[in-house]
Amino acid sequence: MLANKVAIVTGASSGIGYATAKCFAHEGAKVVVAARRQHQLDQLVDEIADDGGEAIALAGDVNDEAYAQALVELACRHYGGLDIAFNNAGITGQSGPTPGMLFSQWQETINTNLSSAFLGAKYQLPAMLARGAGSVIFTASFAGYTVGFPEMAAYSASKAGLVGLSQSLATEFGSRGIRVNALLPGGTDTPMGRAFANSPETLSFVEALHALKRLATPQEIAKSALYLASDASSFTTGSALLVDGGVSINRT
Repeated sequence: MLANKVAIVTGASSGIGYATAKCFAHEGAKVVVAARRQHQLDQLVDEIADDGGEAIALAGDVNDEAYAQALVELACRHYGGLDIAFNNAGITGQSGPTPGMLFSQWQETINTNLSSAFLGAKYQLPAMLARGAGSVIFTASFAGYTVGFPEMAAYSASKAGLVGLSQSLATEFGSRGIRVNALLPGGTDTPMGRAFANSPETLSFVEALHALKRLATPQEIAKSALYLASDASSFTTGSALLVDGGVSINRT
């Protein structure tokens, strides 16, 4: 589905990003994988190569504008351009009563989840325009979109912001062949998800919130990212694609 395409995947050292990078490569894309942890990225590149795919890693902080630029420059220099960007890096951030949240904690979550996506798109879009087409994907969340969680103000605001960002960019660049969408996973069995559901009781509660009464695997979310990245979604832009196991509609 992605033969001869070049993709950037951020947050690729674990979880959804890790699974999506492998999925994209398996489908024929040449992938630039990004995260802070070089060792995990190197392991990922080796696994992709063992599966017959191509990938290159660049470690760094998505909050750094120079890093966002460097990722695009690497894709263009090493693979000849950029077609797909999965801006997936994010954190849960500080949770708890909102009046007790430090402004620095608010800023860290907003910067990592929302501002870093803006920085990524700022450099990804011109590279895609040079190709005449492209697909930009942001990992948002049902939280802040269809469900309000108490004591998660910064996370919810940052993820809701990604939906608004995708809609604005979709209208700005749609006539020039670029599609922009937000992917909204439900609870997923990732290191970040396990840190939140960190006891059998909490895990059971989170699973029960979903109509399917379970969490997603990272590979399931990766398949939806693949849909948005590929020509299978050629008439899909500006969407908030819920892949949430029914958490948004469940009342049982």
